[in-house]
Amino acid sequence: MSEPFDCDSCKESLYGRKYIQMEEGPYCIPCYDSLFANTCDECKELIGHDCRELYYEDRHYHEHCFRCFRCDHSLADEPFTCQDEELLCNDCYSNEFSSKCISCEKTVMPGSRKLEYNGQTWHEHCFICNSCQQPIGSRSFIPENQNHYCMPCYENKLAPRCTHCKKSLTKGGVTYRDEPWHKECFVCTGCKTQLAGQQFTSQDEKPYCVKCFGNLYAKKCAGCTKPITGFGGAKYVSFEERHWHHSCFNCSRCSTSLVGKGFIPDNEDILCRACNSDL
Repeated sequence: MSEPFDCDSCKESLYGRKYIQMEEGPYCIPCYDSLFANTCDECKELIGHDCRELYYEDRHYHEHCFRCFRCDHSLADEPFTCQDEELLCNDCYSNEFSSKCISCEKTVMPGSRKLEYNGQTWHEHCFICNSCQQPIGSRSFIPENQNHYCMPCYENKLAPRCTHCKKSLTKGGVTYRDEPWHKECFVCTGCKTQLAGQQFTSQDEKPYCVKCFGNLYAKKCAGCTKPITGFGGAKYVSFEERHWHHSCFNCSRCSTSLVGKGFIPDNEDILCRACNSDL
């Protein structure tokens, strides 16, 4: 008498029938499908043992159910993208979600090399210098009137030239009298100190630092003999070819400030009325 060979679930004999062997034991086809088969995420039916099953992010599909949500094209063995839980073929995804190249107006396909600048997108090979017509790629470039130039072309053809050294000026720099200068070229006419970021003035259209201008051109205070430059809101008093800082315009005897008050000149001295009356 032969040993029993039954389905581990329904206990019916498997002699002469198809079955599937599991670790727990053999199962007839109906029991196997009901116990172990996954449910198709699309049609909600069991994916039988004889069906090709596709799996994506914890979801299972019949082969014929794994299709593009837009065009219904089969995605089996085809590249696809998931957008908001919807499966899309590359063409549908590109038409709906991919950006268009501003140059050739064709879709920039997912995964392709591209360049984005100022809210616009180019294929990498479409982003070219408007002068030499060569792709710019990852190199530095300069935008100019809706066009883009690689650095060599911009420096050779479009960049402003420093008034002093005549070389191209691509960044930074100083504008003086509507003319461009490199920071390192914009210096005091007297001591050659760089003036960028510093107070300066001009004489005969030439720039001077405060110190040089004071030493060369500024009026001298009759009190302290230092230059009166007027920088920093400094005020001064003038009287008969002589000049004083406000802080230096004092009575020669009692040192009382004479700013806004009457005074009496006494040769080289200036006196308040009180000191003059004592004479």
